[in-house]
Amino acid sequence: MTDSTLDTPRHDWTSAEVAALFELPFSDLLHRAQSVHRAQFDANAVQLSTLLSVKTGACPEDCAYCPQSIRYQTGLEREELMPLEQVVDAARRAKAAGATRFCMGAAWRRPKDKDLDRVIDMVRAVKAEGLETCVTAGMLESRQAEKLAGAGLDYYNHNIDSSKRYYEEVITTRSYETRFETLEAVRDAGVKVCCGGIVGMGEEPEDRVEFLKTLANLPEHPQSVPINNLVQVPGTPLYGVEPINELDFVRTIAVARILMPASYVRLSAGREDMSESTQALCFLAGANSIFYGDQLLTTANPQHRKDLALLEKLGMHPEAQPRYTELPENAASPSADAAPQAAAGQ
Repeated sequence: MTDSTLDTPRHDWTSAEVAALFELPFSDLLHRAQSVHRAQFDANAVQLSTLLSVKTGACPEDCAYCPQSIRYQTGLEREELMPLEQVVDAARRAKAAGATRFCMGAAWRRPKDKDLDRVIDMVRAVKAEGLETCVTAGMLESRQAEKLAGAGLDYYNHNIDSSKRYYEEVITTRSYETRFETLEAVRDAGVKVCCGGIVGMGEEPEDRVEFLKTLANLPEHPQSVPINNLVQVPGTPLYGVEPINELDFVRTIAVARILMPASYVRLSAGREDMSESTQALCFLAGANSIFYGDQLLTTANPQHRKDLALLEKLGMHPEAQPRYTELPENAASPSADAAPQAAAGQ
């Protein structure tokens, strides 16, 4: 293998090539990933995104990792679509705490037009606060993607979750292929794609190879690639599965960075249970974005001051650092009081 990825992104990776990256000696893999990262980004800057669940629970899908499925008894309270003023308030507090991107998640299989119109109002209002916007709301038709683009949406998240083989072990209510239909609609509308998946679901190493190869061989690399470490929630079918080894998780981050050199690689769900050392290795491996704020869709996340303290220990800083304004000690954290309580969300 050559270092051509430093200059020219590829879309023709083979399974054997990706597997060979995973099999590199750990130090060689991290060196290569860090070299690719430094060719594209400030290696000491981390982009901060805050994630808010704007509509929680009662999802008809059967994703085995997700407590928002109506099929599982997880103790999650259903929440209707959040009022616009509450979303804007959460966005303002996220920005004050240093976030530059605000992500809004709605637990739908496919949004109805009347509901999407309310999300579009949220997009416009959050953009007016000076934040990048991201939405995840299930499958989209082309005309819906175009409406979101017309509202100025920056990113749409739609994860492929895993390899095609293992996806079919985890989700039966939606085919793997339909994921790509939504991604195509989003790309065609001119909205940036946020697309990644979850590891630690009991998949085999070859599934992680195929998962990342699939992302890297899309017609255009996702501009944002969230890599989630499964948050196990009691009541979901994947509760109790053998977790991924932390060094294997770091390897996944490093390979994602090499395959998609110009993408933001986000260290996403699962950080609450990660040591500072593991997170530091992920940054060394090329992760340059995190979810920021003490709650994700429905699961816990490290407190924002804890994250800032870790970055300071590492000599790193938030991307666009001058926009950061310290909150008073008694102020709510970026997502506190705005996100619904309870279980998990990748």
